[in-house]
Amino acid sequence: MDLLRFSTAGSVDDGKSTLIGRLLYDSKGIFEDQLQAIERTSRRRGYSQVDLALLTDGLRAEREQGITIDVAYRYFATPRRKFIIADTPGHVQYTRNMVTGSSTAELAIVLVDARKGVLEQSRRHAFIATLLGIPHLLVAVNKMDLVAYDEAVFDAIVADFKEWAARLDVHDITFIPISALHGDNVVQRSLAMPWWQGPSLLYHLETVYTGSDRNLIDARFPVQWIIRPQTDEHHDYRGYAGQIATGVFKKGDEVVVLPSGKRSRIKKIETFDGELEAAGPPLSVSILLEDDIDISRGDMICRPHNQPTVAQEFEAMICWMHERPMAEGGRYLLKHTSRTVRATIDELRYRMDVNTLHSDRAATELGLNEIGRARLRTSAPLLLDTYDVSRATGGFVLIDETTYDTVGGGMVEHAGPPQEVPEPESVAA
Repeated sequence: MDLLRFSTAGSVDDGKSTLIGRLLYDSKGIFEDQLQAIERTSRRRGYSQVDLALLTDGLRAEREQGITIDVAYRYFATPRRKFIIADTPGHVQYTRNMVTGSSTAELAIVLVDARKGVLEQSRRHAFIATLLGIPHLLVAVNKMDLVAYDEAVFDAIVADFKEWAARLDVHDITFIPISALHGDNVVQRSLAMPWWQGPSLLYHLETVYTGSDRNLIDARFPVQWIIRPQTDEHHDYRGYAGQIATGVFKKGDEVVVLPSGKRSRIKKIETFDGELEAAGPPLSVSILLEDDIDISRGDMICRPHNQPTVAQEFEAMICWMHERPMAEGGRYLLKHTSRTVRATIDELRYRMDVNTLHSDRAATELGLNEIGRARLRTSAPLLLDTYDVSRATGGFVLIDETTYDTVGGGMVEHAGPPQEVPEPESVAA
């Protein structure tokens, strides 16, 4: 069955956790004991009805404050599709958690409170979603029950969001009016909004087309492990294990191993369940080659005439996730696919303003939860694609050398010699 990964985003108290709880409840995705537990908690807290947000807000601090702090993952399925949900926090203090939870999503639901309209954090999360390469954006205008299901309120929010989003690199954006608390337009179409002729939120999740989202052209296989059993049964076995990042590999294909440049052909493609004739993303496989080649963790198998850029200097958009700012000249560990190297921030090209999408070229550092474009230099060559080509080979994380904390997430924009950066008015995602 087809699988869709999606995340929720938006400002504080826009109803992200309640929406997920409503989805699970109305689609019969809750076990009886889970429902009884949140019913008891809701009664103990004096709520007039069951608080469905408790299904995802599991931390004590989350339940006490009524906000999401950490990313919560939930799984459910309908007859049409399986789903993995990442409920991400809306508070600006936890934007880094939102980046983490949304990094693997194929669709992002951005909630907007119908009473408040599009807020700064709503824009911030939508901008980050496009930076992360999420191909589908669903703007759910929530709490329509608190504005008397007024169509004019919904239309004004749609117009406001569209005007701002026109400067983003988003190809598929959908708007749906809902009430997560009462279930209007969540699983079933709402009788309270007869003016709405579009689908319910769940129907959109079930039917959104994701078949063309994965890159099946640029074959990339970062090697994670060398399998050498050296048993009597597999005495000469040498397999290269990893997860296919992009593209399709077939038995008999000619391939090149980077950075050595050695060529060979694929002898076998094996999985835990047996041998395959062909494999694509995101399958984890073991590839056996016809020739014995010196291959190590961090090397990459690809096609001879379709290779990533080998570079030690590149530019990337960075989401900063640490209290200590990122400054020019800062040194970090950089993890890219299965390779870790040392990296230096040569230059901060600009810092983004998420409201205007203009850039501050005078900035010299990035603070917690800020986003900017920087030029980096690494101690060893990396095998890079731009992030719009491959989220796997175009993304990386920065790690503090002393504490080993993850301090930043990056998306490669350009690899190679420095290039001109567009003027602030034309800079977008």
